[in-house]
Amino acid sequence: MTRAQANPWLIAAIASLATFMEVLDTTITNVSLKHISGALGAGEDESTWVLTSYLVSNGIILPLSGWLSDIVGRKRFFIGCILGFTATSFLCGAATSLPALIFFRVLQGLFGGGLQPTQQAIILDTFPIEKRGTVFAITGITIVIAPILGPTLGGLITDNFSWRWIFYINVPVGIMAAFLVWQLIQESPSLRDTAAKVDIMGLGLVSLGLAALQIVLDKGQQEDWFASPFIITWALVCFAALGVAIIWLVGQKEPIIDLSLFENWAFASSCILIFLVGFVLYGTNVILPLMLQSYYGYDATLAGLVLSPGGLILLVLMPLCGKLIGKFQARFLIMIGFALSAAGMVHSMSFNPQTDFHTFQWIRVAQVCGLPFLFISVSTLAFSTIPKEKSNKASALYALSRNIGGSVGIAVVTTYAVRQQQVHQNFLSEHLIPGHAPFENLLQKAVTVTRDMDQGMVKIYQMLQKQAALKAYIDTFELLGYIMVALIVFTLVVLPANRPANQETPIGH
Repeated sequence: MTRAQANPWLIAAIASLATFMEVLDTTITNVSLKHISGALGAGEDESTWVLTSYLVSNGIILPLSGWLSDIVGRKRFFIGCILGFTATSFLCGAATSLPALIFFRVLQGLFGGGLQPTQQAIILDTFPIEKRGTVFAITGITIVIAPILGPTLGGLITDNFSWRWIFYINVPVGIMAAFLVWQLIQESPSLRDTAAKVDIMGLGLVSLGLAALQIVLDKGQQEDWFASPFIITWALVCFAALGVAIIWLVGQKEPIIDLSLFENWAFASSCILIFLVGFVLYGTNVILPLMLQSYYGYDATLAGLVLSPGGLILLVLMPLCGKLIGKFQARFLIMIGFALSAAGMVHSMSFNPQTDFHTFQWIRVAQVCGLPFLFISVSTLAFSTIPKEKSNKASALYALSRNIGGSVGIAVVTTYAVRQQQVHQNFLSEHLIPGHAPFENLLQKAVTVTRDMDQGMVKIYQMLQKQAALKAYIDTFELLGYIMVALIVFTLVVLPANRPANQETPIGH
């Protein structure tokens, strides 16, 4: 194993470098879609497949990465993923058409999907069990901070250079990471005798089900959800494929995904919680920049810079939470995390048309300051009773739970914001009554500015839309706050008690 090879902190840094690069790519393209569609002669709705294609293939490979690591060896698999991700990143940057870019993004997602769980498994086996709080503080830096910094970096690169460089910057980082992994990390024993027992049926069903789920989540709002035959068809495919997959996997001796891990309640409940942590993290990563750009008129760079202080505060809090997990039960720290997150969402309800840039930054800090308590504590609880020989497959399922939570979070918050905007727009329009004194006064002011009655009505309607949009965004943060409050109760009542990490007896060593 890796422990005898090099300083564990150096191993953790090397393993995290490649994963940081991959997780960054889940959000770095968000603010560049307009530039990509313009350069490749595609519509903005078509360009969203640049995101969807990556997430679909990434989601497919995540639960399979543990099995693949066991077959070829963890180090070989990790290096192969790094080199494949690096090569496909270059091809994405060099793409001359949208279909080519989408194809290369599919390949990039397939190679990138194996990096997160493999990094976590490497670091878990590198550090002794009493250091697990520190371990998850390290992995948290890559998995929690990278999505926050993605839009900032993407905006800066796109506005000052070219959208192609959001892919090209992966090339030198990937080459360096692959070389360092080859030099400093030892190979794990491979289980080559299982290679002849490839679960083709399980692999196909899981891949189809996860691909269909990601398409439904990414295209649901655009296609008006279940009013669309397209969404209904893919939802049925997802339900059928995953339903049959569960039945199939339970009956296999060598399943492609080990569902028996969910019989461990500490692991199962942690997967539920990390799903919801991903829900909040990715949901707020999308809804806040969207509000800043659509309502306040911020450009991609400025909207990204609002998120940056949140990433910096996480860098400070991650090591602190890593130390606390060795002194307190995980569930108590999880409750603190949800309470801080709920308070941040309540603070977000104070947005108004006059809110300035620095206020947005402080509110963003309030939104994310609970995440280190959640990520580190939930991760520690999840792996507290997982045998070492199952760490590959457990890490893959855990990472899949977080990523699916992120996809669901994005779909829910964007849909909820759009629906609430329609509700507020209908409510506000009821007060635009001809002859009603407030309306007549507003119309008179609008006509004075525009010098035209029709233009005055247009201006009033634009004002109504903006007010409805801001109220909808505030409602969305309120919804997230209620979810966080409910999870405080869930944590207290449902989560198992565990001894602090530095008092636990090593499992499976």
